[in-house]
Amino acid sequence: MKIGIDISQIVYGTGVSFYTKNLVENLLRIDKKNEYRLFFSSLRQNLKYNFSAKVKKFKIPPTLLELLWNQWHLFPVENFIGKVDVFHASDWTQPPTKAAKVTTIHDFGFLKYPQTAHSKIKAVMERRFQWIKKEIDLVIAVSKATQKDIMEILGLPEKKIKVVYEAAPEDLKPVKDKKISQKLFKKYNLDGDYLLSVATLEPRKNLKRIIEAFKMLKTKNLKLVITGKPGWEDLNTLGFKKGNNNTIFTGYLKKREDLAALYSQALGLVYPSLYEGFGLPILEAMKCGCPVLTSNISSMPEVAGQAAILVDPLDVEEIARGLSELVNNQDLRKSLAKKGLAQVKKFSWEKTAQETLKVYEQAVEK
Repeated sequence: MKIGIDISQIVYGTGVSFYTKNLVENLLRIDKKNEYRLFFSSLRQNLKYNFSAKVKKFKIPPTLLELLWNQWHLFPVENFIGKVDVFHASDWTQPPTKAAKVTTIHDFGFLKYPQTAHSKIKAVMERRFQWIKKEIDLVIAVSKATQKDIMEILGLPEKKIKVVYEAAPEDLKPVKDKKISQKLFKKYNLDGDYLLSVATLEPRKNLKRIIEAFKMLKTKNLKLVITGKPGWEDLNTLGFKKGNNNTIFTGYLKKREDLAALYSQALGLVYPSLYEGFGLPILEAMKCGCPVLTSNISSMPEVAGQAAILVDPLDVEEIARGLSELVNNQDLRKSLAKKGLAQVKKFSWEKTAQETLKVYEQAVEK
């Protein structure tokens, strides 16, 4: 079987980038039988990642791709990468192809929270979804919650949607010794207890309610650490005040070991998001032995299982009560951490690759 995969999005440093990189790495590791053809086309033409010397890679100018596929939906992908039996599309492209068609849908955030996406991206995604409805053989959903959204929003039958879960980063490891990230902890004055929020600054991450709930705790010397990329919200509108030593925004941490250290030393992860296609920080925290508080809606209960405190993300007082439990109940934290380590083992990138390969095979057989 010849398998074509679009890897363009790897350069963007997003959740979809993480998904594609880990999926392809593990497919190539476990699958020695099939041939893979990878292509990329991006405004950031610096994709230097070498999956394997044996894998064929194809580069397409982004302006050509924009016109041919995202705008006009013209010319089969085979014109660029040769004949394949199945083609796995990315979030950003849905090229015509004579092969069996598979695509992954991560979430519908751009529809449910349109203020979090650029109008150009929304237009591309809306066109793409129309092509998916007409042409796709099988869709991969990263959670049952996303599968339900696909059925409701796109009107696709359940039999065309296969749920394949993601997993935590394979190189993420617990860090119990503060000396390993001494500079990081010194920089942000983290010499005591803190709660951790891992989120882009955007409305669906619910940071305003997190900060309001944290203020209700009135626990001396406890800090709230927010780490993540800048987004569409301003720190001031979230209630974040410069000079407030109890609320700390680190920005995006590039080093995996720094993020692992924050997870490992935190009293808990605060993740009551309004909507997630999957919710990767839940598994990241669990892998580092960090107790988790998350939402009781969307995909989050599905990922967290019985290993987290679940709260109504719209209820600030309920979030605050959950945080109070995390902070004041050491036995609960130990119990959640233990359950979390068991829960995260249910997910692996090897399993993701194995199940994705089965989807390819089913698509070809249709």
